[in-house]
Amino acid sequence: MELLGKILVGLVALEHLYIMYLEMFAWETKGKETFKGSLAPELFGPTKVLAANQGLYNGFLAAGLIWTFFIEDHHWRFHIAIFFLTCIIVAGLYGAATASRKIFFVQALPAIVALVVLHLR
Repeated sequence: MELLGKILVGLVALEHLYIMYLEMFAWETKGKETFKGSLAPELFGPTKVLAANQGLYNGFLAAGLIWTFFIEDHHWRFHIAIFFLTCIIVAGLYGAATASRKIFFVQALPAIVALVVLHLR
């Protein structure tokens, strides 16, 4: 179970690195394709700076999860992972409630699964 937990935490971190990339560096290209329908095409240019700010926060979430791979103390690592996964779950629930239900499945659900697996040890 411990290995599965680490794999899931790693996948959630990779997902948020990808979201960071989309929002910070590819907002007007790949981001426009990925978030098609959630924003009018002509708004991607004017919202580039806002998206980059969101991307930075996704990068911080990913960094927090990646940090857990370098913490030797089991309890400390466990609690840091819980904190960052919970932040992602809250953000995903808020996004699902305010922007698109799809955000729950893309962002919150993987973090929920990882959190549950971490608790199954």
